[in-house]
Amino acid sequence: MNEMFQEWLALPAGELIWLAVGFGGQAIFASRFLYQWIASERAGRSHIPRAFWYLSLGGGLTLLSYAIHRGDPVFILGQMTGSIIYVRNLILLRRRGHAESPAR
Repeated sequence: MNEMFQEWLALPAGELIWLAVGFGGQAIFASRFLYQWIASERAGRSHIPRAFWYLSLGGGLTLLSYAIHRGDPVFILGQMTGSIIYVRNLILLRRRGHAESPAR
């Protein structure tokens, strides 16, 4: 594990920035589950707040940019498809005039 960190630290500055973008995107993407869990606990029922879709989209687009930089077609396809779904859910919520009830 220590060797892996040493390899990362030996990367050129530009690659370190992209590594940070990748980890940042993953952190944003993963935070959506924590956010949804807390919102559901507060509501006392399963609840997917609008912010879940914004976190999904933000994390997905960040990871998509990282995947494009890496040139990974599997990762690109997965993040592109997910991002389309997140945008569609946000459009549906807006179209419905979804007023999110505050979690208690």
